Amino acid sequence: MRARWLRRLVLWFAALIALAAGAGFGYESLARQGDGTRHPAPGRLVRVGEHRLHITCTGAGAPTIVLEAGLAESSASWDDIQRGLSGGPRVCSYDRAGYAWSDDGPEPRTAWQAAGELHALLATAGERGPYVLAGHSYGGTIVRVFADRWPGLTAGLVLIDVTDETAGDALKVSRPLLATQFTGYGLLARTGLLRLAGDALVPAEATGLARVHAPVVYGGRSMDAARAEAWSSLESAAQVSATVRPGSWENRPVVVIVPARQPATAVDRARRLATLSGRGRLVVAVTAEHYVQAFQPELVIAAIRDVAGG
Repeated sequence: MRARWLRRLVLWFAALIALAAGAGFGYESLARQGDGTRHPAPGRLVRVGEHRLHITCTGAGAPTIVLEAGLAESSASWDDIQRGLSGGPRVCSYDRAGYAWSDDGPEPRTAWQAAGELHALLATAGERGPYVLAGHSYGGTIVRVFADRWPGLTAGLVLIDVTDETAGDALKVSRPLLATQFTGYGLLARTGLLRLAGDALVPAEATGLARVHAPVVYGGRSMDAARAEAWSSLESAAQVSATVRPGSWENRPVVVIVPARQPATAVDRARRLATLSGRGRLVVAVTAEHYVQAFQPELVIAAIRDVAGG
């Protein structure tokens, strides 16, 4: 008798979860239809091949600064930095395929693919080079591949706690874990919990536009894009590893930023990365947070201005 009641209880519990999930999916589907009004794209959509990418640019003057976000982030994560750079050169941030306001793009979502789409986006959008490329985390992998493919369009680099392409074993372990994590976040978004919970489920480092437009910025499509990039991380690491050679950045200004309290091996790796340019230098942030641009924005703004000043 007790086993029968336990089975009934489990079935009732499963039915309630299914009902709640169904209601959540329905709510999210209806709410998403109004996102064009509630969460309009800050910039413009530009066609690149068979899909469109969202780009927002401010200011004027050369060289143009291009901001490349990390894994699971978008142009919104650069809001404070882009506003902090106002009054100076042209500054552009954008959403990679699948993120935030951009359309889904072709797979595999490797750094080589993303760099090619960025090149096409800038050309089609009429944003002229040369560019100062600022990349955070996985975004650093993309801008490094870009700089190697189009050195004539690269005026300098700012690399903020960028992914270690030599950590193959760590990437093999983290890849399925990240994919599972992004799948879970996507389910939270698709059942309406992200929209209903407000700030409670928004990452602590999110500021400005990222918080205001969280249902779009961290929505299910964005998490799908992050999962696809995570699964391609080993291929992306191999692609950027192929660009590492003495003097590969010649004499372009390069600033490599690492957070405080890093292991000596991580600092040494960042220092070696800076030496790929005759004008490279290492900067250690005061904050120990991975998102240096969120927790110490003035440092990142100063580094970008320094490199843009040439």
